[in-house]
Amino acid sequence: MSKKELIVVGELNVDLILNNIDGFPKIGTEIIADDMNLTLGSSSAIMAANAAAMGVNTSFCGKIGKDMFGDIVLKELNAKQVSTNYISTSETHQTGITIVMNYDEDRANVTYCGAMELLTIDDIPWEELTEFKHFHLSNFFIQKGIRKDITLIFKKAKEAGLTTSLDLQWDPENQWDFNYEECLPYVDVFMPNEAEIKALTGTSSIEEALEKVTPYANTIALKMGAKGSIGIKEGTKLEITSFSNPNHVDSIGAGDSFNSGFIKQYIAGKSLEECLSHGNLMGALNTTAPGGTGAFKNPEEIKQKVKSIFNVAI
Repeated sequence: MSKKELIVVGELNVDLILNNIDGFPKIGTEIIADDMNLTLGSSSAIMAANAAAMGVNTSFCGKIGKDMFGDIVLKELNAKQVSTNYISTSETHQTGITIVMNYDEDRANVTYCGAMELLTIDDIPWEELTEFKHFHLSNFFIQKGIRKDITLIFKKAKEAGLTTSLDLQWDPENQWDFNYEECLPYVDVFMPNEAEIKALTGTSSIEEALEKVTPYANTIALKMGAKGSIGIKEGTKLEITSFSNPNHVDSIGAGDSFNSGFIKQYIAGKSLEECLSHGNLMGALNTTAPGGTGAFKNPEEIKQKVKSIFNVAI
């Protein structure tokens, strides 16, 4: 494993996951969750932690507060062998937290962004970026400090010689203010899911959405959940089926784990088909344990799990 393969730039928070909930709370009422987990949250951190667990040398650039949630974030990332050298601490804002109400294969989230909104282009270690192979950024919309510079960020990453990937995630404000025509030419792999790409393009079908985005994208890795994934590169379209997990726990972070698996293979120079298939496999493995990182410990355990659960050798 070479040094400094992947740098992930993004938001940092913990997830407080409430399970076994009967109904949805109404204003002025209280309901009970029979189970809870406090885990490392955020799309970017889950992607980084799981990539590292898969054997990718990974560093993280983000911002936390001076509080116990920030301590948890650092502890969890370090435990996954993610370098936290580029994580800075805010003196004014607390670490972000997401309250996750988990309903089997769906969920409702409430997020306090906190320090993640303060991350800017100047926090990225530009002078050291050339030491890495790949640059990944996730959850663009809730990171207000980087919004206006998103195209410049990817342009500078490309100029530094890195391959790049972007997962926009959902826009909580539903404005979808992202200039994909301007930015995507500097993004090697664009990684939306089906709901996001339709909302971004203002279309009602995947076909229409892809028709709008494809002229500006280098490679698209479209996440379709249980339906698998779609890849588009240089005019070629691939549809890769998903892997079925008979003992589904939850889907929190499954898309991020897809990203980890895809980018692991992408850095290794694998084909688009191999990248998509490995992304699907890691997304499915994610659903076998609570939260976004519970299923990923180290490369050897991951190999054993996918062999025993999905009968796939990696």
